[in-house]
Amino acid sequence: MAEMNMLQAINSALRIAMEKDPTMLVFGEDVGHFGGVFRATSGLQDTFGRGRCFNTPLTEQGIAGFANGLASNGTTAVAEIQFADYIFPAFDQIVNESAKFRYRSGNEFNVGGLVYRTPYGGGIAGGHYHSQSPEAYFTQTPGLKVVVPRNAHQAKGLLLASIRDKNPVVFFEPKRLYRASVGEVPEGDYELPLGKAEVVKEGKDITLLAWGAQMEIVEKAAEMAEKEGISCEIIDLRTLSPWDVDTVAESVKKTGRLLINHEAPLTGGFAGEIAATIQEECFLYLESPIARVCGLDTPYPLIHEKEYMPDALKTFEAIKASVNF
Repeated sequence: MAEMNMLQAINSALRIAMEKDPTMLVFGEDVGHFGGVFRATSGLQDTFGRGRCFNTPLTEQGIAGFANGLASNGTTAVAEIQFADYIFPAFDQIVNESAKFRYRSGNEFNVGGLVYRTPYGGGIAGGHYHSQSPEAYFTQTPGLKVVVPRNAHQAKGLLLASIRDKNPVVFFEPKRLYRASVGEVPEGDYELPLGKAEVVKEGKDITLLAWGAQMEIVEKAAEMAEKEGISCEIIDLRTLSPWDVDTVAESVKKTGRLLINHEAPLTGGFAGEIAATIQEECFLYLESPIARVCGLDTPYPLIHEKEYMPDALKTFEAIKASVNF
């Protein structure tokens, strides 16, 4: 085990994958000699050459279209979208081409081995063009997998699994944890399963569900609740599409309550899909309405970032309301 932050873990995953797969290319805005705006690709061009790690023009639609072309011809393509807020010009290429390539060709062609890496979320005073959480836009698109790690160990294992998956993956990286999340990470090659949630902590009174950077928020809220005698079960969803209904439903049948926390706005957020499914699966087990603690239905506000964020205190108050319902 080595101690790494999330950026180092991501860099390690890319390096291992490139060493083992000579067809793998890494590309995006400033990812070459500069190493990316956050330095996630630092040193890759020096090690593997300009032919395998290189800069692209500032055109997200072009990056995604180029990635589709490479992957459809058998290349393992890992494209970086510099900020998740910039992914929208590439939306058509991702949802209408990447996601549908296998289906529309009757499985004659596919873009398996294609990963779009992109940093998402707030907490860095980035304003509304560098702070959004657009993961839910992609969860309604059959043919895509959507993955969000919570720490360095998860980031490396999930990214290696995403690169080797036979389906295109949108890999959202919580940028406020890039250097803040530090932990023990195996130096070698390992994968963590896609589509499988992880029960991080067992409890009996309420299930807390989150992903990515919000995991540390629900963990802090759970600590506050424990002091009030409330036992919280904590689940990291990890993969939003396909998401692990069975693990969440099993937990809710035990606790009778569910709280979902995500940074994206409430309306249309993925918490709504989870809530609808769990009430179908667990209706007779529920002791209170399913709670959602999410971002506000506003553009991401720079000056009111603290008020916007679904923080530990908001989550703690919602836990108490659910348990006392």
